[in-house]
Amino acid sequence: MRLSRYFLPVLKEAPAEAEIVSHRLMLRAGMIQQLAAGIYNWLPLGFRVLKKIEQIVREEMDRAGAIEILMPTIQPADLWIESGRYDAYGPEMLRILDRHERKMLYGPTNEENVTDIFRRHVKSYRQLPLNLYHIQWKFRDEIRPRFGVMRGREFLMKDAYSFDLDAEGARRSYDAMFVAYLRTFARMGLTAIPMQAESGPIGGNMSHEFQILAQTGESHVYYDRAFEEIDFSAADLDVDRLKSLYAATDDKHDPARCPVPAERLRAGRGIEVGHIFYFGTKYSKPMGATVTGPDGREVEVEMGSYGIGVSRLVGAIIEAYHDEHGITWPRPVAPFEVGLVNLRPDDSACAAMAEDLYRRLQAAGIEVLYDDRDERAGVKFATMDLIGLPFQVTVGPRGVKEGKVELKERRSGARSELAPESLLDRLTS
Repeated sequence: MRLSRYFLPVLKEAPAEAEIVSHRLMLRAGMIQQLAAGIYNWLPLGFRVLKKIEQIVREEMDRAGAIEILMPTIQPADLWIESGRYDAYGPEMLRILDRHERKMLYGPTNEENVTDIFRRHVKSYRQLPLNLYHIQWKFRDEIRPRFGVMRGREFLMKDAYSFDLDAEGARRSYDAMFVAYLRTFARMGLTAIPMQAESGPIGGNMSHEFQILAQTGESHVYYDRAFEEIDFSAADLDVDRLKSLYAATDDKHDPARCPVPAERLRAGRGIEVGHIFYFGTKYSKPMGATVTGPDGREVEVEMGSYGIGVSRLVGAIIEAYHDEHGITWPRPVAPFEVGLVNLRPDDSACAAMAEDLYRRLQAAGIEVLYDDRDERAGVKFATMDLIGLPFQVTVGPRGVKEGKVELKERRSGARSELAPESLLDRLTS
């Protein structure tokens, strides 16, 4: 993509209302624009990151055996009245009437809707286990939306829902999602700490939340350093061991009773990005979601739900990866992998080398943002540092004479001069 043709409305200064790093940098980098309190337009750069995160989540859900569907944002209140949650949920639910005066709502979550799908189509235990998920926009009318996409009113979430014949099967489904979540966050370059949690308005008697480590995180977390030593890409992960490892937020951490030796205990700050729940028959019982069991009797299915804040993750990753100059994206979620800077677009030799390199990078399957603008070098470098692409490649008159370009690794700041062929080998290795 040529920056001269791209829509990237960067700002020199962040608006005063931006309280945290990710909100400031997302506004400055032209990733989002506020439309109303807690509601944002996703501009091209931010939307690319959002789709990268969404795809990683999708791949790991598919890998774990979940099946993707798509449910609407607007739901009939009748389903929530049937489950008993319509009045209990609270003012965060946006309740509306359609033109026929029917009660509707903008969905904050989808347990009722997916249970209705299940009860209409699944009749036998032979169709179980089943896990359905979608990635869809939600709305919760927060009393004080703040911190940009970290605590907005409208947000993109992946929510999955498992259905099993009995509690043993439901626990297996729960464990599969537990592992899938750890793998999902690891693929994004994040260290995720699972910890036992309250179920809140979702309900249930078993729940874990996933906190990713970031220096600017919302809460203090304490955890066994074993979490930092585990290879989450391994084929077999010991779920029971993972669940048994110590992890707690500061409000539940008691130094006098902590079972982890001091040399193994780690402390940091965390941001919640995922939550999983096992709630048994909380929804299947009132909504009549049953199947015929092996003995011919009707059985109320055991359920769980599993959420990941996809849009929230964009802000959380920035909280974990930034410096004084801007964002420092992990490569798997970066909007582009390489920022190509032509210092002298009016110089024919520089233009020729930059254009050739741009074409070759694209041909190699590398996503590249080519700064071909007629701007000062300082402006170009500041823009690239702000948006935080993993690699910056600079083409300038001196390098062209020597047949070399400069490669800068954004996070470490390490620089090297390479011939174009060596650069391509480095970036594709």
